[in-house]
Amino acid sequence: MRKIKSKEISLERLYKNDIPCIIALSQSIGWDYDYREISTVMSAGKVFGHKRNDHVVSCGALITYDTELASIGMIIVDQNHRGLGLGRQVTQVCVNNSTGINPVMLIATPEGKFLYERMGFKIVDHVHKLLVDNYKKLAVTQENHKVDRLRKNEITKVIQLDQGAFGDSRSRFLRERINQSHECLILKDQKNEMIGYGLSVLGPVNLILGPIVAPSSKAASLLINELSKNHNGKLRIDVPSGQDDFLHFLKAAGFDQVSQPPIMMLNAESIPKRNNHLYGIAAQVFG
Repeated sequence: MRKIKSKEISLERLYKNDIPCIIALSQSIGWDYDYREISTVMSAGKVFGHKRNDHVVSCGALITYDTELASIGMIIVDQNHRGLGLGRQVTQVCVNNSTGINPVMLIATPEGKFLYERMGFKIVDHVHKLLVDNYKKLAVTQENHKVDRLRKNEITKVIQLDQGAFGDSRSRFLRERINQSHECLILKDQKNEMIGYGLSVLGPVNLILGPIVAPSSKAASLLINELSKNHNGKLRIDVPSGQDDFLHFLKAAGFDQVSQPPIMMLNAESIPKRNNHLYGIAAQVFG
């Protein structure tokens, strides 16, 4: 194969007209990004990548949240263009386009972990990736809690609940994710006050569950039951560490843990302070 010259490749910001190429790139490594998912990423942040002859041969996404945090994800390099430093370059341009001093988070693949460590990222935690082909609904006893569909005038409360659970306000992202969602359900207590919420997003392979924010593992399990009950097919959820009771429930319902990727941080020694109400993240690209 002819040696690739660096001048044949340009690093630039990618836009919606590049989405078909990004989808093809993700499919080439077995990832299942679709048009709506990448559109949400672009609406909530920025995507950069290398192009060669108008073909996208690498990409990386930067999501900047409201005050404290940025997230990097969707780092992909075409298999025929590896070994050229493109992964490091696209990750670095994402870092450079963050605020510069605020923490930057990413959830690493096994292939990327060593690269990120060399760039100064440190492992601070892990998430649990779980999949199931056919969900088995389990009984959940939850007195005085009810599940309802989100109304437009309730989005501000969802953003407030999410901020305490995630550790930063991410209003722009949540509005985009809610618009993309298959279902958005809220959890209310006996006083009719919102105490949690959950989203499902329909992808080409899985129904993705998350974010899931709730005051307890039983409340989170109730949301999972409701989000899953009308879906016949594969489900995916990524669960933060520390939610052992919830993980036990999911495994009893048929989920299998397939990996435990590390959360890595730059410019911080730990993830932002959270209230332990986050039971499912949105997706690894969003942190």
